Amino acid sequence: MTPKRKQKLFMFLGLVSLAAIAVGLTLYALRANINLFFSPIQIAAGDAPYERQIRAGGMVREGSVVRNPDSLDVEFTVTDYVEDVRVHYSGILPDLFREGQGVVVVGQLQRDGYIKADQVLARHDENYMPPEVADALEAAGYSPADFQQKAAKVAKRIEESEAQEGASQY
Repeated sequence: MTPKRKQKLFMFLGLVSLAAIAVGLTLYALRANINLFFSPIQIAAGDAPYERQIRAGGMVREGSVVRNPDSLDVEFTVTDYVEDVRVHYSGILPDLFREGQGVVVVGQLQRDGYIKADQVLARHDENYMPPEVADALEAAGYSPADFQQKAAKVAKRIEESEAQEGASQY
């Protein structure tokens, strides 16, 4: 091998190794930013990692929302009607957040079994259900259409109770 070829070979190997290092470092950095979706069934089964950013979704269990009157802290239960996951959130909830509606929470699963949420995402219309939630419900053997009907009934019942409360105030 001539010295010129040897120099080109070392240069090529150096570039390939630098590219491999760059790709490896990029993948390592992105690993911390990936938010995988888990349903309450998967969380209860122990599939979700602890103290790492995840997304969890399902329906807000009726009667589970507890608000702290002195702060913006809220606790509620996300369910797929097979398993439940408790969620602790501190902040302003979306306007469309209601009991019986589909939500996706972004946060960390704590060792105590609850999710400390950084973000709560609510659906944007009556018929919408996040794809991950729909897939999780189907995997559990349920039809998302059944839950949309149930969510509509719950929303109607909540609206009626709010209307009665508003009428009783006057």
